[in-house]
Amino acid sequence: MTPPQVRTWSQRGRTPVVRVRGRSRRRISIAALTCYKPGHRPRLIYRPRRDNGRRDGRKSFSRRGYRDLLIAAHQQLDGPIVPVRDNLNAHKAAGLREFAEAKNWLTIYHLPPYAPGLNPVKEIWSPLRRGRLSHLAFSTPEHLVQRIRRGLRHIQYRSDLIDGRLAETGLTIRPTQATERHHEFNLSSDH
Repeated sequence: MTPPQVRTWSQRGRTPVVRVRGRSRRRISIAALTCYKPGHRPRLIYRPRRDNGRRDGRKSFSRRGYRDLLIAAHQQLDGPIVPVRDNLNAHKAAGLREFAEAKNWLTIYHLPPYAPGLNPVKEIWSPLRRGRLSHLAFSTPEHLVQRIRRGLRHIQYRSDLIDGRLAETGLTIRPTQATERHHEFNLSSDH
């Protein structure tokens, strides 16, 4: 809810001022998956989570939130998924690991420690911030969530944008032989 500071042009001596109501420290967290399958258009699946503002409440996604996102992705994609995750603590939580082991449609791989350049989802936030969220003062958390959803929906329909985020990482997807469990895809670097 705290607006970003940006530079702009104006007449000399007339600094533009944007008034912001209710400067809030509450935040919106977003978990997302970019989904790639050879021969199909890439997909973006996401879930926003609002901070409820309570002192004892969690401000970000828990392992349960990530689990629910994986379940939603499995239902939307109608098939097995192989997420490649960064090393966020919630991604490596014991409960999430146990959940993955119990599901035959889910195999989780982790990126090397501190490799943000290999995560295509990290690159999705930049066009969102520069596009639909820039130069706006949000009046309520609901207004912010509405704009985030609208911006991500716009990105969802831009296959070239999602493909470009994978290309920026230098990774490619190559299908391997099918196993009894599911089709596996190797994420391999061109470097």
